[in-house]
Amino acid sequence: MNTLVMTVGVLAAALAAVQPASAQTTLDAVRSKGYVQCGVNTGLAGFSQPDSKGMWRGIDVDLCRAVSAAVFGDAAKVRYTPLTAQQRFTALQSGEVDVLARNTTWTITRDTSLGLNFVGVNYYDGQGFMVPKKLNVKSAKQLNGATVCVQPGTTTELNLADYFRANRMTFKPVVIEKLEEVLNAYFAGRCDVYTTDVSGLVAVRASRAPNPADHVILPEVISKEPLGPVVRHGDDRWFDVVKWSLFAMLEAEELGLGAKTIDQHLNSTNPSIQRFTGATGDIGKALGLDNRWAYSIVKQVGNYGESFERNLVPLGFERGLNRLWTQGGLMYAPPIR
Repeated sequence: MNTLVMTVGVLAAALAAVQPASAQTTLDAVRSKGYVQCGVNTGLAGFSQPDSKGMWRGIDVDLCRAVSAAVFGDAAKVRYTPLTAQQRFTALQSGEVDVLARNTTWTITRDTSLGLNFVGVNYYDGQGFMVPKKLNVKSAKQLNGATVCVQPGTTTELNLADYFRANRMTFKPVVIEKLEEVLNAYFAGRCDVYTTDVSGLVAVRASRAPNPADHVILPEVISKEPLGPVVRHGDDRWFDVVKWSLFAMLEAEELGLGAKTIDQHLNSTNPSIQRFTGATGDIGKALGLDNRWAYSIVKQVGNYGESFERNLVPLGFERGLNRLWTQGGLMYAPPIR
């Protein structure tokens, strides 16, 4: 009996010792350290890449900035961790980063078996192929026997194998982890084809090719690639904060609220705008944030359309599926009410 009592006592003490650490949410930890640690691509134009002054730019970067604006009222309180495709999930699982915003595809395996939650989609994409124009290839169906550059640990690698097998074709993979190295291999002619999400092909051709006109993106799109931010399982408050930061950017575009115009709407009689700007309601408190959380996002980062226009349009991107639902696209935010 004494042994049992001692065992129970030791277990209770151990549980008590662990409780404070497990009780601290990601939001608490972020506030405590004073910044959001955001995992991003090592360098993909339009999504996350440092400019000539070392400032990170891109639609994924803007999501990180939106979360910072919501939490701190200051979009600048972000630190960035560049991650390869192989590193990204481990970095999030281990707590090295608070949120992963790295053009990552939402799949059932990643959503269920990695201990992660996708908060939504900030870019609807699909996988494609880019080839040198001089090869005179017009269709992916002509790629039988081709040498293909691809990154490991990606849905791209799996889709590539599926596509060639389904079409009874063969290929020779050149598998290289780092984006910089895989691009060097393609542009040096070590492979006939480079495959990744179409967004990546557009960005690479515009920003990295010595002469973009020398490279052709083939018409086939062989997969669905919904790209979005990711957080860890088990912390619903942080999940909500990141999710609604994304939704706020979409809702702002639908409401016609932009970085330069939102102040003109602070006295609006539109109930949706009143709730959005924090003039009425207590939505911020429900998230554990200030009621002007959404206003801060738009004022400092802009709405989704502004982010797209700023980061992707200069590279030749079209809105396509990423238009608002009211314009025939797939972008849709649940009601902020």
